[in-house]
Amino acid sequence: VGQWCVYPDFDEISRYTGVLKAKNFEIFQETLNEKGLGDMARKFLYASGRLQTLCYKMDIEAALRTPGFAGFQLLDLHDFPGQGTALVGVLNPFWESKGYVDSIEFRSFCNQSVPLVRMPKIVWLNTEQLTADIEFAHFGEQPVKNATILWSLEEKCGSKVANGSFNIDLPIGNAIKVGSITCPLAEIDHPAQLVLKISVANTSVANSWNLWVYPTEKKIVEKMPYITHQLDDQTVRRLKRGENVLLLTYGKVAPEKGGDIRTAFTPIFWNTAWTYNAPPQTLGFLCDPVHPVFASFPNDGYSDFQWKDLAVNCTAMVMDDFPHDFRPLVYIIDDWFKNRKLGMLFEGKVGSGKLIVCSADLETDLANRPSVAQFKQSILEYMASDQFNPPCEINLKQLGDLLK
Repeated sequence: VGQWCVYPDFDEISRYTGVLKAKNFEIFQETLNEKGLGDMARKFLYASGRLQTLCYKMDIEAALRTPGFAGFQLLDLHDFPGQGTALVGVLNPFWESKGYVDSIEFRSFCNQSVPLVRMPKIVWLNTEQLTADIEFAHFGEQPVKNATILWSLEEKCGSKVANGSFNIDLPIGNAIKVGSITCPLAEIDHPAQLVLKISVANTSVANSWNLWVYPTEKKIVEKMPYITHQLDDQTVRRLKRGENVLLLTYGKVAPEKGGDIRTAFTPIFWNTAWTYNAPPQTLGFLCDPVHPVFASFPNDGYSDFQWKDLAVNCTAMVMDDFPHDFRPLVYIIDDWFKNRKLGMLFEGKVGSGKLIVCSADLETDLANRPSVAQFKQSILEYMASDQFNPPCEINLKQLGDLLK
């Protein structure tokens, strides 16, 4: 299983001190610098690495939850520099950490004893009751008698929402049922990122999962922007007379400007040189989580499951023609062969008007896509606030060139 890719770590170049040189990495770094994105390399590495870690966690946990499953094999733990450069390892070619996951976190889901959970979903509304079934996979030398299994549900800040414990014997094997938990979410009246933690008392065995809870009742946005799907004369007139505009470009981006890029929630498999034109062709999202546009959409700055519905219904926007110092609010991390500046969300000024452009689908079936509804809500609240003050002017021709 696996082969989930991560962005290159250009600090490795200087490590090749013998006859073998990292000429591939030198080329990738050169093309990144040509796009004015050289300062983003470490951020691309970290964000794509966190998504890679999540994908390996999900693959391995799915295997460990499967009754009768005989085991699993990872092709390798470190990167493979051959076959077009396959950056699929959680370690670099020197068997060292790349800085986005450590051995303690990896052992939480890849070990001889692993707490596991089954949940109907990961994104919840506060009118619902969270339910989860706790299981174990235990392949230690001996069964464990009368193990105390601790669980807690807490906000990212550390405040407890609920907690409890079970006492159970852990035989050798997997699909060991521990118990079920139910937790009302009504007291969570704000968009929240939660962590479900499960551990064995007095041991280092522990695992955790991020969850999200959003209010069913959204704040009323008094100053709604003009929402449109096209950059027509009416949109331009509204901008030039000082209005706020939300331009939704999903399905409207020209093929040569990103409309033909195959986005997905998962990152590239092996690499795009060997899986040319097969999805996915990107490495996840990257943003600044403290930017006020995300005030009602808590996130860590990289892809996690609250981004999934946004990622699978999304068009990339190639922004290479924009100024080098222009930065989107949400990047889509491109593969290291092309290194295009790809955006999903960006803002700017047009005359006295202010604009946000989003290329994810923010309109379809929002009742069944609560994280998308919350993302849209966060954008609207930001655009109605005094904090909405884009720092850069947008050239209307460059903006128009993005669209079909």
